Formats: sequence, structure tokens, C-alpha cells
Amino acid sequence: MAAQNGKDLLIKLDLSGAGQFETIAGLRATRISFNAETVDVTSLESQGGWRELLAGAGVRSASLSGAGVFKDAGTDERARQVFFDGEKPDFQVIIPDFGVVEGPFMISAIEYAGSHNGEARFELAMASAGALRFTAL
Repeated sequence: MAAQNGKDLLIKLDLSGAGQFETIAGLRATRISFNAETVDVTSLESQGGWRELLAGAGVRSASLSGAGVFKDAGTDERARQVFFDGEKPDFQVIIPDFGVVEGPFMISAIEYAGSHNGEARFELAMASAGALRFTAL
């Protein structure tokens, strides 16, 4: 995989629940991480005393985060609504030259900040809230 432009990693929010995805306005930094808990099944019979893990067990999760400039666009309004209503709509994450991850996420944190001589900024944190789908590009 060749080097990619960071601005091409996009977080999109389903605005209407009908698969109408739009990039969250103002984002300048985005991040996605995938996690899988391990289930240790090591016993006295484990070969050489090496730890053994149970394949396919444990909880899988993903987290998203983004930070950017507050624009008060339609996606900002929708994100606020999702947070305050405790919704878990579908999000899409476009990972350049890799694929698209799609599924339900819950917004777990929204932060707004600003300084006297700077722009208003915001940060979002999201946690997966169900099964995710991956489509290769």
C-alpha cells in the first residue's frame, strides 16, 4: 500500500437513517481503532507451558474519534442530536486503499473548545454499538 493522504480518512454519519451518509463537517483529524479481547484457556496440559487463546472468543469492538473546526453544519446538528438522544446510528469510515467500515456507533463524548484569538473546535469520541461490516476497496 502506498502512502496515503490523511485527509482521505473520512468519518461519515447517516443523516436520516436511510443510508444517506455525509462526512462530518469540519473534521481535520480522524482515527479508528479495532480491539479484540482475548480468552485465555491455558492449562497444565498446555504444550511447554505456553499460553493458549481461544480463537473467535472475546468481545470485539471499535472506536472512532475526530477533531476539527466547529462549522455548525447539518452534520454537527445531527451529531448533537445523536448524543443527547442516546441514539446509535450507522457511521461509515472510509480508509483509503483499504476499505469501508460501516455499522452502528454511539457518540460517547463531544467536546467544544475555543480561545479568544482562535477558531472554535470540537472533538467527538464514538464506540461501536453492534456488528460492523467491512467492504474492501
